[in-house]
Amino acid sequence: MDSGLAALLGAAVGSVATLGAAIVNGRAQARFQHAQWSRQHRRDAYARYLSALHDRDIAMDAVLDALRVDRPDLPALDERTDRFVTLAREVHRACEIVILEGPESVADAAGRVAGASGDLSQVMRRMAENARAGVVADKAEDIALAAERERTLYQAVKDFRLAARSTLGKAE
Repeated sequence: MDSGLAALLGAAVGSVATLGAAIVNGRAQARFQHAQWSRQHRRDAYARYLSALHDRDIAMDAVLDALRVDRPDLPALDERTDRFVTLAREVHRACEIVILEGPESVADAAGRVAGASGDLSQVMRRMAENARAGVVADKAEDIALAAERERTLYQAVKDFRLAARSTLGKAE
């Protein structure tokens, strides 16, 4: 075989091998970048949800504080309740993104947070209705039940954080 032809064949094989390696590396890089992009979107969605929960929980605490006193200031209670409801809607919006972006395990954890939030909200609603009606007979029971439901909600939020961390590849 002619040395020129051998060199040409060698160069062609080398070029094909280099091109093949570039394609494989390019695809691997694209998969890595897509995974990184997806992880970032999930992290942002989880962070927005946790931030909305935090703001809503501060408003919830303000409502509960107003309800725990002997004679609640009803206009102040209404104002705090309105703020709580507004922030609860923000939580719901943020949760929808979590459900869209995250896997089922995170969506389930967010669902448990929503359930625990709803359970506590029912107690708060009853306490507010009783305060407006001047009913104090069940107040001590309702305060105790609200505290129990707050603990359940806190645990559900902790479980959500763990599910989110696991999805993002962060171990405890």
